[in-house]
Amino acid sequence: MQGMFSISFSQLFQGIGTLFAADTTIAVARIVLILLGIALVYLGAKQILEPLIMIPMGFGMASVNAAVLFLSANQMGTIFIDPSLSDPIKLMDVLQIDFLQPIYTFTFSNGLIACFVFMGIGVITEIGYLVARPFSSMLIAIFAELGTVATFPIAVAMGLDYKEAASVAMVGGADGPMVLYTSLVLAKNLFVPITIVAYLYLSLTYGGYPFLIKLLIPKRLREIEMDTTTLPKVSTGGKIAFSIIACTILSLLFPMAAPLFMSFFLGVAVREAGLKHFISFIEGPLLYGSTFFLGLLLGVLTEANTILNPAVLKILILGMLALLLSGIGGIIGGYVMYFISKGKFNPVVGIAGVSCVPTTAKVAQKAVSEANPHAIILPFAMGANISGVITSAILAGIYVSLLH
Repeated sequence: MQGMFSISFSQLFQGIGTLFAADTTIAVARIVLILLGIALVYLGAKQILEPLIMIPMGFGMASVNAAVLFLSANQMGTIFIDPSLSDPIKLMDVLQIDFLQPIYTFTFSNGLIACFVFMGIGVITEIGYLVARPFSSMLIAIFAELGTVATFPIAVAMGLDYKEAASVAMVGGADGPMVLYTSLVLAKNLFVPITIVAYLYLSLTYGGYPFLIKLLIPKRLREIEMDTTTLPKVSTGGKIAFSIIACTILSLLFPMAAPLFMSFFLGVAVREAGLKHFISFIEGPLLYGSTFFLGLLLGVLTEANTILNPAVLKILILGMLALLLSGIGGIIGGYVMYFISKGKFNPVVGIAGVSCVPTTAKVAQKAVSEANPHAIILPFAMGANISGVITSAILAGIYVSLLH
């Protein structure tokens, strides 16, 4: 009878037991990631980083690295998800054990969650700013893809293959769902670290881009006031027509990115058509539910074994480089418009071409307001912001079409 209760400490408290049973590097990485998860929750709660992503991501990261257990005599793991499982028979077994596996398998691993988020972004996006000033908006957005284009050859030179390089380069588009979608299609072996890096770095645009603006744009130019009264009003019919025509043309040109185009422009059309029940559903449960599970799953996928991949350090460097180059490119686009307009265009609008909607547009307006409280550039910044979503999707379509 006594033998029945001879349970060791490591068997009873397996999360701690697996720390001592694992390789030292893995154990240290787990502890670091647990602390990082706690830090992300704190920084999200303090609004220093984006709370909608960082709080669930931090909880997932801390939990998954704490909750490692002995699955068998010679195997350790968790009962959260198995991202590498593809055998249908084994998958059916895991779906009954790993509690987040159904959400991962049916919404995350196929990119569906990215489309849901894109649809939600469409519903909350006022596309009239883009339609009112298409030339300046698209010109700036094209310049702001500098990081998405220039990082590709640098990544190849650092040893990544073409598909991996393209996936990392998409971080420069500052569009999380786009990075997720592209890396799932092109570099499934690295999509977890690439997507995690993308979302971590996108939160840093709040803090990093204001310094870039002050470094590259003197105060006298940040003070420029733009005339918002000259913006033509775009009718609801015009916005819906633009949405369906743009969606159709882009889908014809880049079918591999068509799910993203359709999701975004459908969201825009639903908003403009005033379909209140659809709007409430998409901008509420669908968008926020998808964002919540996106953050949670990203955290759960951040296991020590994944982060210790030698390619992760390269991804960290390349992701930061991509966002830096895109910010610089956007500002160059702002300067181009400044010279075209003979000094009437505020070059700070350029940073909004980096398509982190609506973060970079807000960053631009805040930087201008600090220099001149009377200057309003937000409508122009939103036009560039929305154009950045479209140009990022186009580049994703080009990469996927050429390399898939």
